Amino acid sequence: MPADQGPVVQSALLRGELVRLRRQSGLTQEQVASDLEWSPSKLIRVEGGRSSITKVDLDALLARYGVTGESTRERLQQLNRASRERGWWDKYRDDVVPTYLSYVGFEAGAVFIRQFQSAFLPGLLQTADYAEAVTVNAVDAVRVAPIVGLRLQRQYYVVDEAVVRRHVGIAKSPDIMPEQLRHIADKAEQDDLVTIRVIPFEAGAHRGLYGPFTMLEFDGSLPDLLYIDAGRAEFALMVMGDDARAAEYRDDFELLLGDALSAEKSIELIRSVAEEMS
Repeated sequence: MPADQGPVVQSALLRGELVRLRRQSGLTQEQVASDLEWSPSKLIRVEGGRSSITKVDLDALLARYGVTGESTRERLQQLNRASRERGWWDKYRDDVVPTYLSYVGFEAGAVFIRQFQSAFLPGLLQTADYAEAVTVNAVDAVRVAPIVGLRLQRQYYVVDEAVVRRHVGIAKSPDIMPEQLRHIADKAEQDDLVTIRVIPFEAGAHRGLYGPFTMLEFDGSLPDLLYIDAGRAEFALMVMGDDARAAEYRDDFELLLGDALSAEKSIELIRSVAEEMS
């Protein structure tokens, strides 16, 4: 289990394990709560991630589920300890809507990121100047995105050509966008974990015109997460689990790859546009 998954992912893994153990034991939430002399709402909050759990309460749950193996108990206690740590994004809790902040926590622990963008370049690849230039239109997201360092995770981005050609920041400095484009091209060429593909205008209409989205993949038993960007963070949708929309958007991403230029041709286009803007 990677040590850098972060508290949000660790918490989700722990909750998933606890729900699985309860169901495997054939118990309802009401039965467990009654046996432990808890209110049903307490267990609901714990399993739903709306309440933390103490070491004593976790021990009580594991005992009720018949978990006696020392290695298993220690692994789950370690998940619990890690889930209670503060992520670097917690400092933005008063400035950023909860859905987006939660997404950032999941993104920090993902091992594979697939993202389509139709308006702006991917947050994890934004330069500080580019991020500042789009702050007026996307305050919540941009306050956080530039701070995220590129981690050892696979990142696969597809963007519409309009994203590459929009001269963001020209009112402040004509150098902002070409420098941003060169930064992305350099990153894609130098980092085997980062791939960017561009859907050219000549591809015509494509599935991405419905809006940007991100698919996150994790190590362990955590299911994929779908994040649908609705333009403003407070209207975004985050879906995890067996929701049919996750499978639909996963298929959409593959269709977008079919419309996109190859990775090599995409970099050529990005560098060409950077030269035109310079």
